[in-house]
Amino acid sequence: RLLKFYDMPALKPLRRVPIVKKRVKKFHRHHSDIYDRLKRHWRKPKGIDNRVRRRFKGQMRMPKIGYGSDKRTKFLHPDGFHHVNVATVQELEMLLMCNR
Repeated sequence: RLLKFYDMPALKPLRRVPIVKKRVKKFHRHHSDIYDRLKRHWRKPKGIDNRVRRRFKGQMRMPKIGYGSDKRTKFLHPDGFHHVNVATVQELEMLLMCNR
């Protein structure tokens, strides 16, 4: 009997670690909402009087190392697996050897 894809049992990861994001919102460039010539991509403010750089209360946040993800859940997809692109047979064999 030939099994269809929808007949197969779903794969489950060995350990399920909850993925906790410290910040979901993107970091946008200061004043990019006011000026059209400024793109939304993050750039660190460098001005001597800049409120964001000086971290005044009520201003937008700047990226810092504390917003990083947990080492166990970094690059982990919501289904609990690390997705990998395989280009050659040797990469597939190495993946099968190293996988638990």
